[in-house]
Amino acid sequence: MKQLWRVEDISPLGLAFIGDAIWEIYARNHCLNLGVRRPRDLHLRCTRYVAASAQAEALKMLEPVLNEAELEMVRRGRNQKSAHVRRNVDVLVYRYSTGFETLIGYLHATDQIERLHELAALALAYLDEIER
Repeated sequence: MKQLWRVEDISPLGLAFIGDAIWEIYARNHCLNLGVRRPRDLHLRCTRYVAASAQAEALKMLEPVLNEAELEMVRRGRNQKSAHVRRNVDVLVYRYSTGFETLIGYLHATDQIERLHELAALALAYLDEIER
C-alpha cells in the first residue's frame, strides 16, 4: 500500500502508532516461526513481545547499534508527551517503549526495510534469550 504522507509531517507519536502495528506483525510472524499454532497460545506468546516492558528492554539492547538518525527518532519518541500512560506501566518504561515504536515506524516509513528486519531480528532474539 502506498503511503500518501511524508515522514517529516508525522509526529513521533504518529510514527509510534504505525510502529506498534508493524512490530505486532513481526511478533506474530516470529511466534508462528517458533511453531506456536493454537490461537490462545499465539496470543499469550505474542503479548510477551509487544508488552511495553519488552519493547523497552529491546530498545536498551539495541541502542549501541543504532546510528545517529535512529537515535534521534528514539529520543523524539521517548520525549514526546502523551496524554495516556497505562496504569500498570511505569512512565519510564512507557517512554522507552514509545521510543522503540517510533524507531520501528520511522524505519518502515522511510523504506529502510533491510535495517528494520535486522533490528527486529536482534530484538526478537534478545527477548527470547532473556525470557529463558
